[in-house]
Amino acid sequence: MLLSLLPDRIVSAVSRIDVSKLQEIRLRLNAPIMINMMGEYYYLSAYGAEIYSSNALVCTRPDIDYVISKASNNSIHTINDQLVNGYITYTGGIRIGVAGEIVSVGDRVKTIKNIQSLMIRVPHEVNNCALPALRFVQYGTSIYNTLVLSPAGAGKTTFVRDLAKQILRINSKINILIVDERSEITGISGGVALFNNANCDILSNCKKGYAFDNGIRSMRPDVIITDELSISDFASIENAMTCGVKVIATIHANSIFDLKNKPDLCAIIDKKMFDRYILLGSSNKPGEIVNIYDANLESIGQ
Repeated sequence: MLLSLLPDRIVSAVSRIDVSKLQEIRLRLNAPIMINMMGEYYYLSAYGAEIYSSNALVCTRPDIDYVISKASNNSIHTINDQLVNGYITYTGGIRIGVAGEIVSVGDRVKTIKNIQSLMIRVPHEVNNCALPALRFVQYGTSIYNTLVLSPAGAGKTTFVRDLAKQILRINSKINILIVDERSEITGISGGVALFNNANCDILSNCKKGYAFDNGIRSMRPDVIITDELSISDFASIENAMTCGVKVIATIHANSIFDLKNKPDLCAIIDKKMFDRYILLGSSNKPGEIVNIYDANLESIGQ
C-alpha cells in the first residue's frame, strides 16, 4: 500500500530499509526527506536510512504532487472534505498530514493550496499489545468504559485495534461497532478492512456524532470503539453510555497530570464517564502500557 503512494526514487530508497519499523515519512518542499523508525528520526538517502543529511534525498514539488495525486486518485476535489481538516487518508489506514496555504471564506476553511509538507503515517499491527490490559477492561461479559491516552505517535490506534481482537477472543458474541472516522483503525478501503476484526461492524469516513447516533439505532452495538476524541464528541459519548453502550476511545495526553489539567475534560472526569484510563507512552514501542487508572484516576496496575 505504502509503496504505491510514493514516487519511484523514494520507493527505491524505502526498499532499502526495514519497512516493518517505519512509522513516518516526512516530505518538506526543498528539504531533506526524513523518516521515523521506531521513534528515531533518520534522513532517507538512495542507500536507505542515514544519520546525516549529506546524502539525503531532497523533496521536490513533483514528489509532493505525486503523493497528493495518488492519495486523491487524481482528483483532489474528491478529498477536499478531509483536506480542510489537515489530512488525507489512503488505502491501508495510511494517514497523510498536510501543511500549506489555508484558503478561507469568512471563518470557514475552504481548502489548502500550495502544499509544502506531507507527513505520511504508516500503520502497523502489534499483535497482543493490548493483552496485558484486557483484565482491566473486560470482566466476564462486562466491558468497562475505557479511555486510552498517550502522546502523538505512541500507538493509541494500534492499541485499540488489538484490544478489539482481544475482547472478541474472549467473547466472540459481543457486538463491536468501530467508528473509524479516518479509516485508520481498520484500514478499510473499498469496503474491505485491511486490519480485519471478525464480528466487528465498521462505520468509516464520517463524523463521530453521526456514527454514534445512527450506529446505536441501526446496529445495536454492545461496545463502540473509536479514535481521537475531541470536545465536540463528548455529548455523543455520554449519550451512548446512557443508552447502555460501552465506549472505548482514545485521546491525546502525555500523562494523567495533563489529562487532569485539560479544561475541556473536567466534565468527563468529574462525571466519572470512564471506568478505566490506560496510559501509553513509548514512541519506539507502539502500544506499550505505562499505567492503568480507575475512574478516580488512581493507579490500579500495569
